[in-house]
Amino acid sequence: MLETSDPTVGGAETTTLDRPAPAETTPEVVADEDPVLPTAPPRPNPPAVAGQRTVHGRYRGTNGSWLLTLRVDVDGNRPTRRISGDFFTVSGSTTAYFGSFVVPSPMVTTTAAQVLAEGAGTFTWAAGAPKIRLAVKRAEGAESPQPATVEFLTGSGSVGAIFSCAFESGFFRTVSYEQDSVAGAVPFLAYDTGSLPRPAGSPARVLTVPGAFAEAGVELLTTGATNVIPVIGAGANAAWSDAELHAAMVNHFSAFSEAPRWQVWMLVATAHEGGARGIMFDYGDAFQRQGAAVFHDAIGGTDAATQRSQLRTYVHELGHAFNLLHSWQKNLGVPPGPLGPNGGLGDLSWMNYDWKYQQAAGGPGGAAAYWAAFPFQFTDNELVHLRHGFHRDVIMGANAFGTGAADIDPNLFDRPVVDNSGLALELRSPKPGFAYGEPVVVELKLSGTELRGRTTHGYLHPNDDLVSIAVQQPSGRTTLYRPLLRHCVDEARSVRVGVETPALYESAYIGFGADGFLFEAPGTYRLRATYIAGDGSRVLSPVLRIRVRPPVSREDEAAAELLLGEEQGQLLALLGSDASQLGKGVSAIDTLLDDFPDHALAVYGRLVKGVNQQRDFKELTADKVLHLREANGTEAAALLGQVAEASLADEEGVDNLTLNLAMRTQAKAEAKAGHPEQARDVLRQLVRTFESKSLNPSVLAGIREQAKETLEEIEAED
Repeated sequence: MLETSDPTVGGAETTTLDRPAPAETTPEVVADEDPVLPTAPPRPNPPAVAGQRTVHGRYRGTNGSWLLTLRVDVDGNRPTRRISGDFFTVSGSTTAYFGSFVVPSPMVTTTAAQVLAEGAGTFTWAAGAPKIRLAVKRAEGAESPQPATVEFLTGSGSVGAIFSCAFESGFFRTVSYEQDSVAGAVPFLAYDTGSLPRPAGSPARVLTVPGAFAEAGVELLTTGATNVIPVIGAGANAAWSDAELHAAMVNHFSAFSEAPRWQVWMLVATAHEGGARGIMFDYGDAFQRQGAAVFHDAIGGTDAATQRSQLRTYVHELGHAFNLLHSWQKNLGVPPGPLGPNGGLGDLSWMNYDWKYQQAAGGPGGAAAYWAAFPFQFTDNELVHLRHGFHRDVIMGANAFGTGAADIDPNLFDRPVVDNSGLALELRSPKPGFAYGEPVVVELKLSGTELRGRTTHGYLHPNDDLVSIAVQQPSGRTTLYRPLLRHCVDEARSVRVGVETPALYESAYIGFGADGFLFEAPGTYRLRATYIAGDGSRVLSPVLRIRVRPPVSREDEAAAELLLGEEQGQLLALLGSDASQLGKGVSAIDTLLDDFPDHALAVYGRLVKGVNQQRDFKELTADKVLHLREANGTEAAALLGQVAEASLADEEGVDNLTLNLAMRTQAKAEAKAGHPEQARDVLRQLVRTFESKSLNPSVLAGIREQAKETLEEIEAED
């Protein structure tokens, strides 16, 4: 092969493909458009037909310094009728990824002797020989699978490079799967799909998590046992915060090189402090989708229905690690993917929620309808992604979740022509403008537009993946706010928005997410949110304009820069952390409080440190030991007291919803410091503070109820 920077271009070699005579062929022509794939439930290893092996799986071959990993998917189990591959360059003892291709609609010819496939490929680079011709001899009976020969052809039909690829595996991908469980959290093992009623035609079989992926053509290689992590100084049922989960993940992966790897980690924990059933870790710009967590207290149990739900939760969270979005979010990927029936809510997929399933608008739905029809498999387009997605879009630690880039199409957030949802979404700024470096917080309000009210779910925070916020920056670039950790709120929760509950409110810090800071540059930003309602309606907010002011003085600029680092952004999003990997961020916030104690931005440093010091912090080390740092109530109460004092005046300090959180956390800190009466005083002051702000009566009633619940929680702990 002539060495070039394009692996598809080779010398003038002739092909040795064994093409059968026309009379012997049994052609199978695939249409230009994607075929309608069979929907029958899969089996991992279908038997050979008429004594011959099927032709599918992974092959590997070299030509010069080029290494080709080839995936052939033209028959066998749920074939997608595609060929795909990844090219790597080999230099000495190192191998580097070069690019990927897929042939989405090859013409397939099957004979008794071999399978031929030919078609135009889609490449991640401008290939000089973009057409592909594949030949694989069919093995007989117990004979080993035969190699595949691949020719790359130019537009005129000239032969470029030729690769002979040996059969490697019947799986299209192989991933190392490690699972750890905290003492007291019982890991899921297996579910017999015949235990409960299932769809007609769905075979009864015992499914494990690796087995579910095996049916999709993906091999999860496990150690065969789950590591049990003992708890030192912490109760087995202690809830995990996002900050603790983030620290566990960065500690776990500190033992590995920071590079994309076919490797995923699952943590089986006890409970999440927000009640989530599962979380896919998704942080930073560079290395994402490497780990997930499930929470035994929310999904545990031994009855068949619970075991079935556990299987779905495990596979669902790991599906995110392979870069699969929720069924109703596929249009937010880059490039946007097609939505299934009813805006994706009608997908019978591991990636849907059972409670959110609804085949058609206004039709039957919910968990009972989902399980009555779900065949325990991924949808056809999800199968295509798992098997044939471009290398960096699938492998853990490469392209960001849901994206090949950060930009999104602004038209995705255009208003619908007809909106009969009975709901209205409003995105509000708690301040007329933000200072340079100030954390940007927005308030979301969901209200009813009909007197009789509308029933929907109550998940309004963007971390829960049922609300999306698009941000158009001053440069004109439009991106999507993506949280560091994505909560899978896989639990039905309904509320009727109407007379008794006029509106739902939520506050969200969106200044820093998985793509870093979104509001770094001074200027005007345009924001719009969309809410996926309980019936699948997509409710859009009006456009919100936010102004970020330029720094007025050198002191303003210096103080802001101490908050704008990558680690500081993670600390702001997590409201503090003990993770050693964020030590530079902690040091920068300490410098902000030491050097600029009276600056307006110092309130955010005190908030981060105060919330973190109020909580016991569990840290899972790289050597799988769980340590507990006990709360420092005295320090936390002092810091949060200063946050409250700085925020009492309008347009100063933190926003109202964050102030509410800070004062309730301050009350808990006072109680932990042994000052129960001071805790009660803080809660009384909280109510008085908001009574003086002329708030909506229903909002004020909610604040009083929150203060009462916090007091009851403190008294119960005492």
